[in-house]
Parts: sequence; C-alpha cells; structure tokens
Amino acid sequence: EERNVLELIETVKARISLLPSFGLDIGEGSVSLSNVNESDWANEWKKYYKPTKVGKKIVVKPSWEDYEKQEGDLIIELDPGMAFGTGTHETTSMCIRELENYVDETKTVFDIGCGSGILAIAAAELGAKEVVAGDLDEVAVKVSKENCEINHVSDKVVVKHGSLFEVVDSKADVIVANIIADIIKILAKDVSKFLKEDGVFISSGIILAKIDQVCEALEENGFEIVKVERLGEWSAIVSKLK
Repeated sequence: EERNVLELIETVKARISLLPSFGLDIGEGSVSLSNVNESDWANEWKKYYKPTKVGKKIVVKPSWEDYEKQEGDLIIELDPGMAFGTGTHETTSMCIRELENYVDETKTVFDIGCGSGILAIAAAELGAKEVVAGDLDEVAVKVSKENCEINHVSDKVVVKHGSLFEVVDSKADVIVANIIADIIKILAKDVSKFLKEDGVFISSGIILAKIDQVCEALEENGFEIVKVERLGEWSAIVSKLK
C-alpha cells in the first residue's frame, strides 16, 4: 500500500505490450488489481502445511495440526516462521533421511546454515549426544532456538550466530549443510578440519546440473563420494574423509 501501485501497473503494462515483438502471443494481455488483507496471506499457507513423514522415523508436524503418533515415530513440531525448512522440501527431506542413516547416541553433529533448525532437531531426536547449529541470519538463529525449545531439545542443541566454523573449536562425527552448490564447493576446503576420522559430510541444496562440480570439489579436498541422492530437481551428496 505504501508503494505507488498505479505507476507500477503502468510500467508492467508497457513491458507486456513489448512481448509480441519477441514472437510471444500474450492473449488479452490485461493487468488487474485487487486488495488482499494482510491476515489472509499471512495465514493462508498454513492450510497446505500438513504433518509429513519425511524419513523412516521422522515426522514433521506444524503446531496447529493434530497427528496420531505411530509406533517408532519421532515427531518434530515445527513452525518455520521466516526461516527456511519445513521438512517438505526435497533438499531437507533428503538430509533427514541421511541423518537417520548416520546419527546415533555416540555422534556429535554440526548443522551449517540451520534455517528453521529442523536438521539440528532431527539429529537430536535421533539420539545425537551433541548438536551444534549455526546460521549467518539472525532471524534463523532466533527461529531455530524457539523450535528447539518447542521440541525440548535445547539441552542438546546449541544454536550459534555466525559461520559455524568460526564459533566451534571441536570436531563432529557428522556435518550436514543444506545450502547451495556454490557454497558447498567453498565449504569443501574447510569441512575436513572439523570432521573426526571417518566423519561424514551430508550436503544438499544442490541442483542436478551441479552434482559433478560439487563431487569434484569434495574429492579435491580429501573426500570420497559415498552416495548421490536425487529427488525432483535436487540432489544430496554423502561423502566421507578418505
């Protein structure tokens, strides 16, 4: 409402009128305007966020939904707020499935770029003895801490603001990073310094076209590729120190 919407619409109309010059059929090419109450869009998405079984054990459930627990279920109650990570995105679900494969009560886990805290919470629910999560975004740190409290894992999960490698001085058995391919390629240079012997690095947020680039970066920095998972347009790569 604070923007000059009418001026913006005229700009849009002018741009649309140029599209036929590119050989595109724009049909009627009309532009319409309507008002949407803030409360509507702020809550409308909640209708589509339902309890979801992400892996063999982990179930992600919004706080406003009921879910009847099945035998073996580990339930994460999650309100993502303004941070990424509801558990339904392919990259998040692949990471959770791999955490199920590698995390037990003997493992320390680092979560790089924790978003809503979902992966850190999943690791804690799977029994990890210690979890450290970090994010450069202060909102993500706040949301992660809140979600840890909701799920009663604050005693096991430490959430820190900043680059995780700058705020930890120990090593992990498992490091998980659900970010983007280009950042993972950069992380590959330093991850090994923070992994124990035989440590596992689970990385995701990688579009299919960049799988080879990420694998190459990992191998150049002392990792062997254990598994490449694909789901939709995304992939997750599990690697171990050679």
